[in-house]
This record gives sequence, C-alpha cells and structure tokens, in this order.
Amino acid sequence: MGRQQSWWGRSLALVAVLAVAGCSAVDEATSPTDTDDKPSVSASAGASDGQAADDGTLPGVPDVAQAREELAGLKVAPHGSMSGYSRAKFPHWASQGESCDSRETVLERDGTDVTRDDECRAVSGRWVSVYDGKTFTDASDLDIDHMVPLANGWRSGANTWTQEERKAFANDLTHPQLLAVSAASNRSKGDQGPDEWKPPSQAYWCTYARAWVSVKSDYELSVTEAEKDALTDMLGTCPS
Repeated sequence: MGRQQSWWGRSLALVAVLAVAGCSAVDEATSPTDTDDKPSVSASAGASDGQAADDGTLPGVPDVAQAREELAGLKVAPHGSMSGYSRAKFPHWASQGESCDSRETVLERDGTDVTRDDECRAVSGRWVSVYDGKTFTDASDLDIDHMVPLANGWRSGANTWTQEERKAFANDLTHPQLLAVSAASNRSKGDQGPDEWKPPSQAYWCTYARAWVSVKSDYELSVTEAEKDALTDMLGTCPS
C-alpha cells in the first residue's frame, strides 16, 4: 500500500493548495449527466487520422518507455464484482474554491479563451474533443471523462478503498485521469476498458494508452488479460 498512500498524500496536498488559491477562468454552463455507470456498449475505433496526437493539456502522461514498464508491472486479474458499487461512493465534482469545482477546472484547463461568470460557469471558449476531433464553443456539449471509469476502478481494486480515497480518484487533477471530451464520445465509452472501446480518433490511441496505464499504475489497480493486450497494441501506435 506504499504507493497508494503516496498518491493519496499528494492528492490531499493538491486539494489544500487549490482550496486556498481557487481556480482561474473556468466553466459550467449546465450540469451534464455523468455516464460512467451506464451499461457497456461496444464501439469500434474509427479510421486513423494520420500522425499521433500530442498530449495536449492532459497532465502526468508518461513517455512510451515508462508506460511500457508500468504496464509490465500491473497485476493481471479478472474483473472483480460490481457488488456494492455506486457513483455515490466516488464523490465528485469536488469544490476547488472560488465557486469552482473539478469539472469547471478541467474545462478551463482543456479549453482556449475560456471566460466565466461570477459563479464559475463558462460563458465562452473553444474546446477540441481529443477522442473524436470535434470542436465546441458551448461547454454544455462537453463531459468530463474519467480516463479509468469509476466502475472500472471499482472492479479492479477501488472497492477496497476508503470513501476519501475514492473521492481523490474521482477528482484527480494531477494524474491523467480527467479530460474534457464530447458528450457523445464519453457516453459511447461508458465504463468500458480499452479492449472494449477506443477513441474514434486513432491518432489519440498512443496518449490514451499511456494515460490509462499511468492511472492504473499510480492507483495500483489491476488489468485484465484482454485489457493488457489492447494497451500493448495501442502503445504500438506510438512514434518510435
């Protein structure tokens, strides 16, 4: 549990800093529906759009060599039971000060020219959804995706965590766990792993796999055999 205590300590420190500093220019025009816990829906990846996408604003993405090393070190196990799961056990979106919460903070981070009202709701801005390459100027068209969905986290180890540890996971702004994407792509993904769903934009597969592996490694979550195989294949799309 040493590594788990380490990320937990870092998460507490971040919350403390943000509570004092507040957030800068951010979002939320409406409250979108969260869909981590919707039934899995199979979706095929779209055609390649050429060169690999860069990591954009997503924090903490490891390089390819580190991701491969971390993937090799992950525990491989079948999915655990969903017994006892509910999204209420992963409190989100946590307050980050100045009327802002985690969703709004990510929307500000991932957008350009974002302005907000005095309640921290985005009134203008521009966002590019890295999953499907679509551009938006209305924050209500975006969801904040959990890279590793909450339900996936539950059945790969988070069921043994405390409520506060699950809250840190659901609001993590330091690891590559939260990103603003089109509502359609987020809801297509649902709670599926990379063996079941991949971003329609194949150019993002490299970053997606590196980010997924990093989150699973930092939180000491397991992967299934199929999940590991899919991640290995996606890392193979990274530039050499």
